Order: sequence, then C-alpha cells, then structure tokens
Amino acid sequence: MDIEFKIAEIDDLAEIVRIYNETIKGRMATADLKTVTVEERKPWFEEHQTGRRPLWVVKSIEKPRTVGWVSFGDFYGRDAYEHTAEISVYVDNAFRGQHLGRSALRFAESKAAELKITNILAFIFSHNTPSIGLFGSEGYEEWGQLPKVAEMDHKLYDLTIMGKRLSEE
Repeated sequence: MDIEFKIAEIDDLAEIVRIYNETIKGRMATADLKTVTVEERKPWFEEHQTGRRPLWVVKSIEKPRTVGWVSFGDFYGRDAYEHTAEISVYVDNAFRGQHLGRSALRFAESKAAELKITNILAFIFSHNTPSIGLFGSEGYEEWGQLPKVAEMDHKLYDLTIMGKRLSEE
C-alpha cells in the first residue's frame, strides 16, 4: 500500500479518535478503559499543533483515507528531558499486518533530528508482544519494566519501556 504522512489537522481528529478507540477493548495498546470523544481529545490535539511534538496522520494514497497516526509527546515535562520524546503509533484495525506501524516508526525517527529529539521512548504493555517485536526489530531496547502498574478488567499488567538513542549529542 502506498502511503503518505501529513501533519494532522483538526479535520483529521475524528479519524484519529476512531482509530484510537478501536484499540481500547483489546487491552493491548492503551490504558484507557472506555472510548474517548473528539471533544475530549481536542486539548491533546492542540498540544501537538505547536510544531515541537507533532502528530501526523498516515494516509492511503490509493483510497484517500486515514489508516493510522503517529505522534511524539513530552516525556516527564521537565526541561532536562526536552530531547527525549515518547512515541505513539496507532494503525486502523483493517490495515494491520501491512507494515504501516514500521513505516510510521521510521518516518517519525526521520523527523527526530529536526525536532531536536535524541531519545525516543515507547511505553508498551508487556503482553503486547507484536509491538515489542516491532520496536525491537527497529533497534529499540528494553530500558525499563514497571511491574503490575496497570489494572484492567480486574487484572494487573506490566509496562515495558523501550528506548532508542538516536544521537550522542
């Protein structure tokens, strides 16, 4: 599938939310337990409009449609961490298995230098072996393990922190 990446605009938010909400009931990709609304996500969306921590949509070229999204977010919100960012990658359920997550990850990494990002972190549920495998295959290493920090459906889950240093600066 031929795809392109575009900076997300407010008109993209409904599709971004739809794709995000698809992942909630699977309990693999997000700690949200109930779906979110476009209205609830507007402040989050606005935070990504400064250019510092962008949000991109992944568009299918053949059929003009949003098939995923990728974003950078601040890590911990303190000045000393300004060169470290958290990455989020979400792919429409109907388009999984087509390497779109890998493409999104590589695209975001290609933008990191201009954003002055030298470290990328991914917070992944430890039972999400497909995502751990994806990040591992792209050179990310396990930088931390937080045992039993999430409770979903009366079960406790671990969180794996994967990281990649892009520059020694």
